[in-house]
Amino acid sequence: MTKPLKLAVVGHTNVGKTSLLRTLTRDIGFGEVSHRPSTTRHVEGARLSVDGEALLELYDTPGMEDAIALLEFFERLERPGERLDGPAQVARFLEGTEARQRFEQEAKVLRQLLASDAGLYVIDAREPVLAKYRDELEILASCGRPLLPVLNFVSASAHREHEWRQALARLGLHALVRFDSVAPPEDGEERLYQSLALLLEHSRPALQRLIDDQAQQRLLCRQAARRLIAELLIDCAAGRRSVARDIALTAVEDLRQAVRQREQSCVQTLLKLYGFRREDASTSDLPLSDGRWGDDLFHPQTLKQLGVKVGSGIAAGAAAGAGVDLLVGGVTLGLAALAGAIAGGALQTARGYGGRLLAKLKGERELSVDDNVLRLLALRQRLLIAALERRGHAAMDSIQVDAAQDKSWREGKLPAALVRARAYPQWSSLNGHKRLGQVEREEQIEALAQVL
Repeated sequence: MTKPLKLAVVGHTNVGKTSLLRTLTRDIGFGEVSHRPSTTRHVEGARLSVDGEALLELYDTPGMEDAIALLEFFERLERPGERLDGPAQVARFLEGTEARQRFEQEAKVLRQLLASDAGLYVIDAREPVLAKYRDELEILASCGRPLLPVLNFVSASAHREHEWRQALARLGLHALVRFDSVAPPEDGEERLYQSLALLLEHSRPALQRLIDDQAQQRLLCRQAARRLIAELLIDCAAGRRSVARDIALTAVEDLRQAVRQREQSCVQTLLKLYGFRREDASTSDLPLSDGRWGDDLFHPQTLKQLGVKVGSGIAAGAAAGAGVDLLVGGVTLGLAALAGAIAGGALQTARGYGGRLLAKLKGERELSVDDNVLRLLALRQRLLIAALERRGHAAMDSIQVDAAQDKSWREGKLPAALVRARAYPQWSSLNGHKRLGQVEREEQIEALAQVL
C-alpha cells in the first residue's frame, strides 16, 4: 500500500480554504466557515479513501496575514557572505524565535507545506491582485514544493480571473484550476486532480482512482435520488381517501397535508443523500388543487386483479343476471355475486377490495391526488437534485425550491407507472399501509426512476 498524497491548502486569510476542503470532502462539518477573517487558527486534516485505502490527505492551514513583513525578515536572515536558497531560508526562519511569536501563523503554514507533497494556493478571484499576494507566493515557493493556484469564487459576477491569470503567469505559475467551492462545476474535481497529476507524475495513478471513484459515486447518488423521487410519486399517485359527500372538505385537507408531509420527507432524504443539512433547502408551499374524484376502484388494473382472484364467480353471477348490475367502464358486474363474494370471506378479494367495494356500493367517493400535483412534485424534486449537484458543501445560503420550467413534465401524458399506481392504494404509505414491498410496486418504481 503506497503512502497517500499530502496536500497543504494554503493562502491568505478568508479566501475560502476551509470552504474548498468542505466541498472536496463533502463534509459540511469540516472546520469553521465564516465571513470573519482568520477563522482557522491551526492545521486540520482530512483524508480521502477508495475501497479503504487512503489516497489523499488534505491539510487546512491558517491564513497568511503579514507576508510583506515576513519577506523582509527573510532578507535579513542571511549572514555576511551567505547566499541561502529558499528551503534553507525557510528552515532558518522556523528555527528562530520569530516563528513562535510574531509570525506564528505563517510558520504553521510553512511547516505543513514542507511536510506535504504539494500545495493548493487558494485565491479569492474577486480580490484585486495586490503586492501582499505576490509576496505570499514568493514565500511559499521558497519551500520548494509544487504549487497549484486554485481560483475560488469565480461564479461571482465581479471576479477578476483574467487579472489573476496574468499575474500568476508572470510569476511562472501557468498551471492553475478554476474551482468555486460554493458552486463547483460538475467536472471541477476532475480538473483539479488532473492538474495535480501534471505536477506530481508519480501520483497520477492514485489521483485517477479518485477521479474514477467520484464519478461512480456521483452516478450512484443520482440513481438513488431518482428512486427516491419515484417512490414519492408512486406514493402520492396511489394515495386516496374514501369519503362520504358531507365530509369532502375534511378529506381534501387531510390528503393535502399528507402529500405535503410526504414531499418534505423526500426533500430531507435527498439532502442527507447529498451530504447537506436539513436547513439547506426550503420548499415553498405546495399549491394543491382539490384533488380528483375518480372511480379508480374500477380501474382496468383493479378489475384485472379481481378477475384473477375471483375467477369465474363474478362473471358467472353477471351471466345469471343476479341482482342489480353495476356498470363501470363497459364491464357489468353482478351485484349479488359481488356482495356474496365479499360477505363470504372465502375469496382473497374480500381482504384486498371488500371494504372499498362495499363503500362504493354505498355511494361513497374516492379522492386522489390531482395529475397536476404529481407533475409539480416531479418538477420540484428534479429541480432540487439539479441544485444539490451544483452546490458546494461550503454554501451557506438556503436553496429555494420552486416550480421549474421543464416542459417534459408539464406537457403530455403521465408516465405509465403513475397511471398504473392509481389502481393500487396498497402501494401508498399515505393510506396507512406499512408493508409496501410488493414486487410489482418495486417494478413500477424502477420503471419510473428510469423515466426520471
